[in-house]
Amino acid sequence: MNILTFDIEEWFHILDNDSTKGEREWSNYACRLDANMDRILSLLDKNNQNATFFCLGWIARKFPHVIKAIHNSGYEIATHSDIHQLAYEQKRDEFRHDLIDSINSIEAITGKKITSYRAPGFSLISENRWVFDILIENGIKIDCSIFPARRAHGGFHEFGQAEPAIVCRNGLEIKEFPINLYNILGKHLIFSGGGYFRLLPYWLIKIMMQDSGYVMTYFHPRDFDADQPVIKNLSALRKLKSYYGLKGAFRKLDRLICDFEFTDLKDADSLVNWQAARRISL
Repeated sequence: MNILTFDIEEWFHILDNDSTKGEREWSNYACRLDANMDRILSLLDKNNQNATFFCLGWIARKFPHVIKAIHNSGYEIATHSDIHQLAYEQKRDEFRHDLIDSINSIEAITGKKITSYRAPGFSLISENRWVFDILIENGIKIDCSIFPARRAHGGFHEFGQAEPAIVCRNGLEIKEFPINLYNILGKHLIFSGGGYFRLLPYWLIKIMMQDSGYVMTYFHPRDFDADQPVIKNLSALRKLKSYYGLKGAFRKLDRLICDFEFTDLKDADSLVNWQAARRISL
């Protein structure tokens, strides 16, 4: 099962960087979302391909026409938080208000209930597992925030196998679609989205796709924008992650969609045998 998803944010929504930290800093940058979204939606239309779009509430307020275009094209819309902050840096009330604001901003445009969520930077970790409680109390049925290995943003290696599972919290349940992992010589490799997708050659991505029974992709509009400016004061590693492979990424995505069958999150949910799925108490 291959799931195609996009995280809809601006090119300057870069985490762990002071000059792109929040709304005050974002005002220093010109927006580039419209052209990038036009390319993505045109590509999906050309290939008759479904996808799920995890959108920021900030995007819904700044670019309501983008949310309308996604919705009017029949694509599933989910929330990617409101103002794109790391969840583990937020207190419970901060996270709750951010989630509610994002849901309200998106639903005001689409008129359709938001039931799926992905945290910025996959920042749901062991120490803030209370996030699940707040997601459930606000009507979220599916979470896609788990990165089941150690990483820069913490990761949630205690989650275990990278496959859909049911998370149990205080007698309540939520479905989890984590990021997939690929094991090479005992090391966990990520290949299905963002900088990882741009860094790796397509022939290797194709092999890993063919060997994987479950793939959760996550792309950003900026992943395909070769003309975006370079943000100053980024570390060498951050520059590599943000800008390497931009020129060929859109062609690579086109090949991927042509070479493999993908579904959106809604249809993927219907394909999982949840009665047989692993249940995890967190």
